[in-house]
Amino acid sequence: MTEEVQIRAATQADLPDILALQAELVRPGEDATPLSLEAARAIFRRLTTYPDYAIHVAVDRDSGAILGTFALLIMDNLAHAGRPSAIVEDVCVDSRLRRQGIGRAMMQAAMEQARQRGCYKLALSSNLARDAAHAFYRSLGFVQHGLSFHVTLPGLGGGCGDRQPG
Repeated sequence: MTEEVQIRAATQADLPDILALQAELVRPGEDATPLSLEAARAIFRRLTTYPDYAIHVAVDRDSGAILGTFALLIMDNLAHAGRPSAIVEDVCVDSRLRRQGIGRAMMQAAMEQARQRGCYKLALSSNLARDAAHAFYRSLGFVQHGLSFHVTLPGLGGGCGDRQPG
């Protein structure tokens, strides 16, 4: 299926499909409160002002259907001789279409963008419970490196993105 998939930057028109995909990732016990389309539009408008950050979608070339999504941030650094680094986040493929090469195409696109920008690494984090995702990332050459830590910050929902959009 990978030859039938196009990776492109997301547009506001893609937001309903992106939100639906991301809702598939909610696990039992996690906050399942969906982001409203209005809030997503406000956040998306703000995100478009960030340098070197974009949400991407994998699209079926024939139907135009959105099959998956990911976000890619490329950050400048003073360390590592000034070479930038990249972070991929919010990776999701339609649960009905997994194991067909869509995720691989998305991650290869992210890696290529990072390479073209001269990044010294591409990093991601994954929930400890997602064993299949870990095997997938390892198959792409990712290796577990160090430990990931987070702190829940007080606010509306406990995350660092909890400020009001706009």
